[in-house]
Amino acid sequence: MARWEPDARLRLVRAAVELYAEQGYEATTVAQVAERAGLTKATFFRHFPDKREVLFAGQEQHATLLADGAAAAPDAASPLEAVAAALDHTTASFPPEQRDFGPRLRAIVGSTDELRERAAFKRAHLIAALTDALHRRGIPDPTATLAAELGVEAFHRAYDRWSDGGGPSFGDLARAELQALHAAATALH
Repeated sequence: MARWEPDARLRLVRAAVELYAEQGYEATTVAQVAERAGLTKATFFRHFPDKREVLFAGQEQHATLLADGAAAAPDAASPLEAVAAALDHTTASFPPEQRDFGPRLRAIVGSTDELRERAAFKRAHLIAALTDALHRRGIPDPTATLAAELGVEAFHRAYDRWSDGGGPSFGDLARAELQALHAAATALH
């Protein structure tokens, strides 16, 4: 094996998703994932601390994109408009070639308590990052937290629809989901 391989991180993610879908998460080892990717076990651990984290590879990128998008919204933007800007900012992280990951990833994550727990932690991390960005815009709680929670729920609902082949872009779906959630929240009164 070469000492350095291009796109090692993405290759490890793809290999893990394939193997976890084929033989189950718990039955798959890090060594098998590395071998499938054509890399070493040491290379795996340079990118991920354990076999669980390979499934959540984009978490930090998504948290950063959401926060940066909210920060870049116009000064006069409402909290929901800032969240919409945050969602728009994440669109580039969902290229069309990654659509096929979604259904398999959801099935794998849904297969064990450990992965469902990690997914819940990821959701909380995204909400915290977006809430912090809204606080920096001067939006107080509970408005900032509620807007962030709506945004992250829209993010996940859009991802599910996008990876199932719905809609032309993640951004369009995310905005539509945010509008639908806002309408549902408004109907609660």
